[in-house]
Amino acid sequence: MPKELPGFYYDAEKNRYFPLKGPIPGSSRPSSSTNNTAKTSSQPVQASNSCRRTRVRISKLLQGRELNGDIINFNKGKHSFVEELLKAQASQPMVWKYQGTQKQGDGALDQMRINILTPEGQTQVDVLITGSRSGSLSLFEVGKVGQHFDNGVKCIPDRVRPVVGEIKAECRKPPLDIWRPSGASLQMPSSISSIKPFVKQSPYADNSFTIQHALITTLGSETSGGSVCILNLIEPLDLYSRTPLRQSMREITSFNCTIWTADFNQNSNQVVIGTNLGAALINLETGTRTWMCRSKSDVLAQQLDQSGNVVLCGLRNGAILTVDVRENREGFSARLIRHRIPHSTLGKFHQNSSKQWFEVRGNVYPSCTFYMPSSICSLVSLRSYDQYFLASSMDGSIKLYDHRMTKGELQSYEGNVNSHSRLQLAVDQSERFLMAGGEDCNLRLWSIKSGELLYEEKVSDSVLSTGCWQRSERYVRLQDERYEEFQSGQHNSWGAWCGSQEGLFYVHWS
Repeated sequence: MPKELPGFYYDAEKNRYFPLKGPIPGSSRPSSSTNNTAKTSSQPVQASNSCRRTRVRISKLLQGRELNGDIINFNKGKHSFVEELLKAQASQPMVWKYQGTQKQGDGALDQMRINILTPEGQTQVDVLITGSRSGSLSLFEVGKVGQHFDNGVKCIPDRVRPVVGEIKAECRKPPLDIWRPSGASLQMPSSISSIKPFVKQSPYADNSFTIQHALITTLGSETSGGSVCILNLIEPLDLYSRTPLRQSMREITSFNCTIWTADFNQNSNQVVIGTNLGAALINLETGTRTWMCRSKSDVLAQQLDQSGNVVLCGLRNGAILTVDVRENREGFSARLIRHRIPHSTLGKFHQNSSKQWFEVRGNVYPSCTFYMPSSICSLVSLRSYDQYFLASSMDGSIKLYDHRMTKGELQSYEGNVNSHSRLQLAVDQSERFLMAGGEDCNLRLWSIKSGELLYEEKVSDSVLSTGCWQRSERYVRLQDERYEEFQSGQHNSWGAWCGSQEGLFYVHWS
């Protein structure tokens, strides 16, 4: 074994050492276990105080900028005025609930910009595609409500937070109405487990993209397994037809097992899925499936890296495996390499199991295994820092990891509440903010960079299990962060969608 050198990691394939990229600038180091215990006991008070402090500091930020420019002295340190101002604004969002959207997005949801056909011709619109645990798949047009359609359901937002009269926020404009055209719903065989857009980068602009497909998976039921489907968005969607979703939907393949999660490989025509039997790779053109990893522990969450060569697989036993996608050959699933991976000493699985290890088969890198205290809920890679990813588990833990360092997390995000639910993490396009719902029906926002809890309020009477941020058609951000531009349906604002059994919620600030 090569020696460990402080500040470097060893790449066996290239047979050399590489310098470790430090944590995200401005982030805090993880504390010791003793400090974590003390922090947990006083967590509710600290979280409340943190949110309260954030809400009253905008005037101090403006005063500091007048005196010192873009770099200001704040909280016993030097900080970017822009970053601190955005955090202060994020701590005071407005939350709206849409009428008539009960049980529409509690399984999965995502906002996309697609082409539709109208009597005037082809046009682009923002749509929200939602999937429920009862198997209902729906499409909502965001804005321009009813402009293109004669029949449908108009859903109007009602403000949930802040309560009227609580602060002087009544002057803010409500978000756009949403519209579900008649026929823009489809009953799938079982619960919708994931909705993922296939984003194709423009060859003419580095920051522009188009959405060509939507990947939709169903969980499976007692009588049938899960399925993998593609909603074709290359051709304009004819929402005037009686069954527009059914006409554009194509089932790629089905399984005799549960499909928990899926992800698109943006560099090829393949998708990866996570099941109760392991992880598989599917060719979208032929429907051919190849098992990459076999495990007795369910794969509950997945995330491909930017290269599309490696997929992170989050297991029910709390382990996060690193699986190489490139070495798979069709028909060779039975010859997968067998690995014994030690259980983590952190979680309940180590305490309840007589074995010190668990077994997997596949193209797995055992040395690149991460562990969380409980079953993995969600995995999200950061594009700005290609080795960093966020992970959450069913004990409420949310952590930031560096793929090159398996000994511990870079950052923890305290305050979330969970015991058994699959709750999604949602990261905005600038990768500044992290959003998640909790089993206490609270909505929470954190700063990814600092780990600071910015917002914590109960906004629903049921668990907010899904979430996504509005996606800009074009996003530009320079390295020095002095210039940032969004082009989307909601101009000059930050916004995100959440789904629960109670309905669809929209969170925004400007």
